[in-house]
Amino acid sequence: MRILPLIVAGLLAATSASAQDLTAGAIAVRDKALTDTLAWDITESLTSEVGARMTGSPAMERARDWAVAKFKELGFENIKVEAFTTPTWSRGAESAEVVGPWPHKLAILGLGGSSSTPAGGITAPIVVFKTYQAMLDQPVGSLSGKIAVVTQSMGRTQDGSSYGAVGVQRRAGAPEAAKRGAVGYLIRSLSTDDTRLPHTGGGAPGGIPAAALSPPDAELLERLAARGEPVMVKLDMTSSSNPASPAWNISGEIRGKDKPDEVIVLGGHLDSWDPGTGAVDDAAGIGITTAAAKLVAQAGKPKRTIRVVMWGSEEQGGSSGAYLAAHKAEVGQMIVAGESDSGAGRIWSVSTPPAAAGHPAMTAFRAALPKMNVMVSRAPPVSGGADISGLISAGVPFVDFNQDMSRYFDLHHAADDTLDKIDPKELAQNTAVWAAFLYTVANSDVDFRAKPVAGAAK
Repeated sequence: MRILPLIVAGLLAATSASAQDLTAGAIAVRDKALTDTLAWDITESLTSEVGARMTGSPAMERARDWAVAKFKELGFENIKVEAFTTPTWSRGAESAEVVGPWPHKLAILGLGGSSSTPAGGITAPIVVFKTYQAMLDQPVGSLSGKIAVVTQSMGRTQDGSSYGAVGVQRRAGAPEAAKRGAVGYLIRSLSTDDTRLPHTGGGAPGGIPAAALSPPDAELLERLAARGEPVMVKLDMTSSSNPASPAWNISGEIRGKDKPDEVIVLGGHLDSWDPGTGAVDDAAGIGITTAAAKLVAQAGKPKRTIRVVMWGSEEQGGSSGAYLAAHKAEVGQMIVAGESDSGAGRIWSVSTPPAAAGHPAMTAFRAALPKMNVMVSRAPPVSGGADISGLISAGVPFVDFNQDMSRYFDLHHAADDTLDKIDPKELAQNTAVWAAFLYTVANSDVDFRAKPVAGAAK
């Protein structure tokens, strides 16, 4: 009887043909993406027609409407606007200056969560700490009546790891300074540039005014303090907070033809900070992921559903939890999740869940990468992105597509975060990587969830 060998041979031939088809399709959408301008067009549209988009602002309402219109224009289906509320902070008038012994205007941006100064501002001596830890080492009450200044700098890295290393001084510094009696808190911007453009970002409320200094101004205060004379700084800052601002997660789908309930979730965050136009953070991510999904759809209706989400409050928080709450029932049907939120620099490595490493879909995806100078990391994905952290905690598999962040923190949360800083070719390379991945996953049965080991203890 030769029936069984013939059946096995037929199955192997079908699998081989499927793998070949996936590879050919991935390469085709990759090549199309590398010359396509859709990601750029979307990014340009958002930054030009809406601009800066802080959650809780009228601009965010315009961004919501822009997102719905863009999904409709591009032919996405099942468009949803999912409302939630989240605490927000908004900026008012701000100024800072050295008033003695030598007067200097200082370039600052208030940190999210900062309190206002009393009317007319505050004037107080500064105490400079070259590291955040040096401030933490001070006893309670030791900074009474003073403005704490932390001048620790941030290094330039390809993977952005230096941001995590020093980010705590922005996120948690104001309450720690207040705990030691400080009446104000200033930090050197979390940035890698040397301009007089400070970089804002979220911070924990400390009940005191808190702001980021431009790097040159942080160095100025360091030099002045080193001379040994008391340095007096005046801060005048206003801001407001809303404990329950309206926000929205907006999504559109490329519906699957065979398994529409199996969903690939990807996207970027629609909101931004206010100094620039939120181009690299994160209009680029919106453009990359939306364009990638559209390019896959143009290659033929996929078997699985691709859902692009424009998350509505990443910078000030809330979108991840709201999205999980709204979609908890379908977590088991989510094949994989990913977020593009590291700017517009080219993707240099990818990390995918190891459980699917040998699947033909991942073989096809890897075959599309060498032309784009992208390496496949052996390490499993680590973070995924802030807006999919809720899905990850619920067990949804996720990917890390690691972008070159060498210049990202020159622009991040600053007035220089504008469209002209984006290289269209690098933007297209990002789109091509995402499109190749989406094509292989959406047109296969790849399962990224780890399987139980046979015979394992129960």
